Amino acid sequence: MKACIIGAGSSGIAAAQVLQARGIDYDCFEKGSQVGGNWRYENDNGMSSAYRSLHINTSRRVMAFRSLPMPDGYPDYPDHFQMASYFDEVVDRYRLRERIRFNTEVLDARPVEGGVGEWEVTVEGPEGRETNRYDAVLVANGHHWDARWPEPAFPGAEEFEGEQIHAHEYRESDLLRGKRVLVVGIGNSAVDIAVESSRIGETTFLATRRGAWVLPKYLNGKPIDEVLNPVTGLAPIPVQRAVTKLSLGVAVGDPTTYGLPRPDHKLFEAHPTVSSEFLPRLGHGDITAKPNIDRFTGGRGVRFVDGSEEEVDLVVYCTGYKISFPFFRPEVFSAPDNKLPLFRRVVAVERPGLYFIGFIQPLGPIMPLAEAQAEWIADLLSGRAALPAPTAMRREIAAEEEKQRKRFVASKRHTVEVDFYPYLREIRRERKRAASRA
Repeated sequence: MKACIIGAGSSGIAAAQVLQARGIDYDCFEKGSQVGGNWRYENDNGMSSAYRSLHINTSRRVMAFRSLPMPDGYPDYPDHFQMASYFDEVVDRYRLRERIRFNTEVLDARPVEGGVGEWEVTVEGPEGRETNRYDAVLVANGHHWDARWPEPAFPGAEEFEGEQIHAHEYRESDLLRGKRVLVVGIGNSAVDIAVESSRIGETTFLATRRGAWVLPKYLNGKPIDEVLNPVTGLAPIPVQRAVTKLSLGVAVGDPTTYGLPRPDHKLFEAHPTVSSEFLPRLGHGDITAKPNIDRFTGGRGVRFVDGSEEEVDLVVYCTGYKISFPFFRPEVFSAPDNKLPLFRRVVAVERPGLYFIGFIQPLGPIMPLAEAQAEWIADLLSGRAALPAPTAMRREIAAEEEKQRKRFVASKRHTVEVDFYPYLREIRRERKRAASRA
């Protein structure tokens, strides 16, 4: 048994650590020269979206790998430099670095004809191009690197005389200095950039087509994601929602009081925005909320759907990412509209031997979930566990997709959304069921 791990970001590191601990042979390929993926600022693999001021939005105690807590000297919400240092500590502690082939890009991965579960992987690195066979492919290349622009583009965007960038390109706040900035979106990157612009830009607008629930980073002096724990996480979502809304009502109030549109969904039906600075900057008038863009009117003019118009110098699109796999041909695997029909969000039913790690968007941290996914995959690869029949897995996928439609808002961002503790329990239950099948 030998596996191929694609990527050495947080999910790839989790996979490598687990496989090595289980004695499963593997090759791990990383396009860049360092580990850390999206958390490595200016990563030379060209895929990192980290900007200089970026901090994590889930607290370190909840986000850390189970196998190695983050240092006690770290703040509650470390920045990306500290996160990258933590990943370096992980790979050095478990002697993973020597097993990772850096500066090596996976060009192609395809199932071997007639070989059930066998894969042929072609890579290119410092020593040239080579092709090898593996019994399994573990995909961990991440899903926050392929920028998704507005589809279709807003009318008149091509004639706009100002600058337009995607958040994926944003690095330094100096880009905003002295400018009239329009941020499009209301996710975590959008509010971070809008807050930075409000301090050094001439004027800052934030346009959004739907409202959002904005959560502070702290409630009653504790990181907000530590309020929900394995015990409180057992409560039904409506109960969690009611308790959290009660706390929010005291802490921040209704989003509409800050000029934001009323959310068209219930709390936790969409990925919440986490910021302790955004709402006060709105309240101070340093950021002006706007509805969605209607069109660009020529020159630097922008008209919004409420009929108002503004002159802006820079538009920053915080409009999310596409899930894509440049090393798969479309007929091998793809994710149109960010839809991933995977069993338990890990197993590609139609492609034996193909597994995905970290292709979820949890209401909470992703790293412990990626670690749990890797443990289950290791069970399967080592023969300690077995999958259900393909027909049973397809039924489960269909049921999960129906549940997803009822649980979260319909958007390309929420196709991979999961509740942290329920999903963690689901993976653990599946490991037990899988072990009984072996």
